[in-house]
Amino acid sequence: MTSAVSRTSGVEDGWGKVADAFHANFDGKPGEVGAACCVYVGGRKVVDLWAGQADRAANRPWTADTIVQVASTTKGATAICAHLLAQRGLLDLDAPVVEYWPEFGAAGKERIPVRWLLSHQAGLPAIDGPLTYEQALDWHPVIRALEAQKPLWEPGTEHVYHAMTFGFLVGEVVRRISGKSLGTFFADEVAAPLGLSAWIGLPEQEEARVAKLEFAAPFSVEELTAGMVATSGLDAATVTAWITAMFSPGSIQMRAADLGGAIDNGSDYFTQRPWRAAEFPAANMVADAESVARMYAATVSEIDGMRLLEPSTVERMTVVQTDKTRMYGLPPELDIPAERSFYMSLGFMRSSVILPMVGPGSFGHPGSGGSIGFADPDAGVGFGYVTNHWHFPPDDPRAASLAKAVRSCL
Repeated sequence: MTSAVSRTSGVEDGWGKVADAFHANFDGKPGEVGAACCVYVGGRKVVDLWAGQADRAANRPWTADTIVQVASTTKGATAICAHLLAQRGLLDLDAPVVEYWPEFGAAGKERIPVRWLLSHQAGLPAIDGPLTYEQALDWHPVIRALEAQKPLWEPGTEHVYHAMTFGFLVGEVVRRISGKSLGTFFADEVAAPLGLSAWIGLPEQEEARVAKLEFAAPFSVEELTAGMVATSGLDAATVTAWITAMFSPGSIQMRAADLGGAIDNGSDYFTQRPWRAAEFPAANMVADAESVARMYAATVSEIDGMRLLEPSTVERMTVVQTDKTRMYGLPPELDIPAERSFYMSLGFMRSSVILPMVGPGSFGHPGSGGSIGFADPDAGVGFGYVTNHWHFPPDDPRAASLAKAVRSCL
């Protein structure tokens, strides 16, 4: 299904600042190869922009039909699926996971509630392994490994980003309840009703639409530190200790990214068809900006007669969960406030110092490379930005400049 029919790139009156910021991103640093941005307000699309190259080497322009990988922006779509089940009374977020997935209770996990899966507090960010890439593509070997895994900390007392396992943990709960894989549930219950060009598990017939990824120049630890100091407002010594604890070789976040050895992050696996065809509900959605914005808009407003989530559901799912627990792996003397590090609700990051959206009530999820989707219930905003020029440091100005422009236009 495609939402690209009869679309033209443009903005409504009063939204020109977003277009200005979008086009300025092509000239700034790190710059754009191809990108798109879409904004809904009150159920109406007010910004729909795309420009640049979908494949620079092939001289293929970015069009209304172009889709691209959005990395961890996927997590927001996966969380929406879980909250749809909760809204229908089929999932109790405070119930133990074992009520839906009995095998999960091994190795001391029998009391972990579903909400700790969504808020990265379950103590399962990394898998001991070893797993192969082929096993990860097959889903079930990862699930068996998670069932056997012992939590790294007493669940509910600490938190850390479950970069890859988030999608398997939440996805398996959705599968046990609905009988559908997460990608199929998303396709049936979110994408099809809203007419989205978005998939978790991309059909082969959509491959020709996918933009080719390019990568910004590698950055140094010094550049990463400077970027995190600038965005978080923390001092350099604190940021250096944080980076060392989280991202040095063998650290928790590096282990979280390799999925028990299945993922070789030095390879180009995520540019290949097997990765896009499989379901990694934490990391491999392929979509356009209009679909990301439309999906989020439907959580806070009615879109063509349909609204995904009720206001009470949105209120419950956006309560911050990580402000009362400590980040796992930090040195004991290091205390980093959640709003300056990991300001996470039930599956969504909240607008914060390091991830400004539209207002204090905004919620969404960014992805490695630069993409982001978010909603704001107070302003009725749904926002989507995607790019094929992947840039990783936290001081990437592209999405931030677009969100700032949206704020100025409201």
